[in-house]
Amino acid sequence: MERVETRLSGFLAAEREKWAAVDHRGPTPVDAVAALVDVGGKRLRPAFCISGFLASGGDQDDPTIVDCAAAVEFVHTGALIHDDVLDAADLRRGHPTVHNRHSLEHAAKGWRGEPRRYGEGVAILAGDLATVYAARCASALPPQAARVWGELLTEVQIGQYLDMAVAAESVIDPELSRWIAICKSGRYSIHRPLLLGAALAGRADLEPAFEAYGEALGEAFQLRDDLIDAFGSTAAAGKPVGLDLVQHKMTLLLALAARQDQRVRDLVAKPEWDVTALRERLLEIGIATRLERRIDRLVAHARGAIASAQLEPGWRDELTEMAMTVAYRDR
Repeated sequence: MERVETRLSGFLAAEREKWAAVDHRGPTPVDAVAALVDVGGKRLRPAFCISGFLASGGDQDDPTIVDCAAAVEFVHTGALIHDDVLDAADLRRGHPTVHNRHSLEHAAKGWRGEPRRYGEGVAILAGDLATVYAARCASALPPQAARVWGELLTEVQIGQYLDMAVAAESVIDPELSRWIAICKSGRYSIHRPLLLGAALAGRADLEPAFEAYGEALGEAFQLRDDLIDAFGSTAAAGKPVGLDLVQHKMTLLLALAARQDQRVRDLVAKPEWDVTALRERLLEIGIATRLERRIDRLVAHARGAIASAQLEPGWRDELTEMAMTVAYRDR
């Protein structure tokens, strides 16, 4: 991972220098991307990309895997910046979001136009720039890996749209909510990075095992996010919690609860949700306990998927440990 960090920081430093030479404003979107990269995060997606590569017998000195892992992190960075605009979130990783920070700067300096539109404009462009950087890092991918890469990028966009559409239309459909959760988060976080690594190592035979592992763990990952948002704390999460309920998001947690309980269905049927009452009802029906059991089953399925896969020595245990970390984080 140290080589990936060096690649990310070196790439962004070069970009900043290049655009600072044009105008002092030039690096602003670069700095927005760099600020989010610099404050860290779990680096989950690069870790799974590298793990898939090494578990498949890839050469650890191959520079392509470093670029690929950096590309995946840039995709994630761009998605977070855009997601914060869609959710009107004020914090990310304990710091002001891109659109929030630039809206406040616009207002403080008395610039022309509307501060909110300016801040969101900066965020949209910065998120797009992160995706451009991802494409540049991924430009040397061989055909099989490029196919996986294209699927990853497409799934993020379609999944994000469906998440927004289902919230707007108040659709209660656990299977659709499950698919959206896997598509917009689980696949690009775990499944696709693993397949990218395997494709780079030339191990197409591992795709079924990695797909089964990634799909199960991706759902567990999103369910944990749902639990953190519904019942966690902002201090622990590093971002505001409860936004899914405020934004009327039909998460898998909420869709399952609504199918189970009439009172939950009544609450989400209203034009404006009583978030306090909804959270209290979710606690009363024990949805958290139910989802913890579901996560346990998903982790067991993920572990079973790689139990007989032909992996490099030690990597079955490593992927098992990663599954536990992902599924049971911030409990």
